[in-house]
Amino acid sequence: MIQLLGLKKDLKVEVREKFSIIEKRIEDKDILLKEVCHEVVILSTCNRTEIYFNSNKDKEQIINEIFYKLGWNSASLDNFFYYEGDEAINHLMEVSCGFDSLILGEDQILGQVKNAYNTSLKAKTVESELKKLFQLVITCGKEFRTGAKLNRIPVSSASIAVNEGRKKNLKRFMVLGFGDVGSLVCKYILSGAFDILYIVVRNKAVVNIDDDRVRVVSFHEKNNYYEDVECMISCTSAPHPVIWENELPEKEFTIFDLAVPRDVEDSLYSRNNIEIYDIDQISIIDNDNKHKRKEIMIENRDIMDKYLLQFYNWEKLKEIVPDIIEMKKYGESIYKKRYESFKNKKATKDNDLLAHTMIKSTSDAYINRAIEVLKEEQLKGRGEDCLKIIRKIFQKEN
Repeated sequence: MIQLLGLKKDLKVEVREKFSIIEKRIEDKDILLKEVCHEVVILSTCNRTEIYFNSNKDKEQIINEIFYKLGWNSASLDNFFYYEGDEAINHLMEVSCGFDSLILGEDQILGQVKNAYNTSLKAKTVESELKKLFQLVITCGKEFRTGAKLNRIPVSSASIAVNEGRKKNLKRFMVLGFGDVGSLVCKYILSGAFDILYIVVRNKAVVNIDDDRVRVVSFHEKNNYYEDVECMISCTSAPHPVIWENELPEKEFTIFDLAVPRDVEDSLYSRNNIEIYDIDQISIIDNDNKHKRKEIMIENRDIMDKYLLQFYNWEKLKEIVPDIIEMKKYGESIYKKRYESFKNKKATKDNDLLAHTMIKSTSDAYINRAIEVLKEEQLKGRGEDCLKIIRKIFQKEN
């Protein structure tokens, strides 16, 4: 059964960051959890840590095993929610379409779901139900955004941070990290007015931007440029802070920390000349288009319902796959026997007559078996239901 263990949405970022799994460790954690689950996918972003898994173990046992494998304290269980079956499936569909995001309809979550699925593929921790579900979920998320035309009102933590910086008339930026979020932040900065953009990375080769106002620097060099910066937007996947109080000069800064775990040292929040927004505060800023997006998304919810139905139908049909395989084997045994007979006799017989006989014999094999079953079911009082199915199989083609 498909199940979900996830962090509650109303927890403060200080709590969420304790359970966040950084990207480079997710594959190892997938493999670790595969030891206690049939399938597993870990979705860990700045706003959520969710573990989707397939297991027949009872709820208490599997949750305890997951906590043990991840080194989490079971005393923290109250910070988590648990869904199973339809509830877990519906939740993942809503996540992929942006219904469950703190920033409603935000752009980034679909890519994060896709990355989580691809990581589990690489780790070989999905193979059946979760594999099919995530394939449909990703396709659904793409169609939903196209159908709802959410690109007309794009929104993400990256766009909100850049827009807020611009409202404050800040034009000298530093972006720390150049992953999916960092590159998106840079894209938004480059699309408007700015004086200078410092991009801080571990490997300078990953940045290829042809603009005289852009400087690519390493983490070891970043402190040299703080004096020239008004606004910092940090979005690394580091498990520890990368912006430290003892490194910042005594000047005014506006800092947007999009990372979980947070990139900004706690003590900096008490500095009077520094204004800091963490991911929770950034999500609150998003008010201008929230109601408009919500209306559009609700109007297009039927797209999500369509893919839910596809998955439920697939689950039902999956139960009869072994029978379908046996039917095909039976069909092969019928034609192979007659084909061998045709090969042996074609040199000595009239081929047209022989082909007619062999083809009719194949047809008769199925017709005669259907008649036998119909007679048996009629004698058992189930003839009417059986006849409906047989008529459906042998009805005249249009």
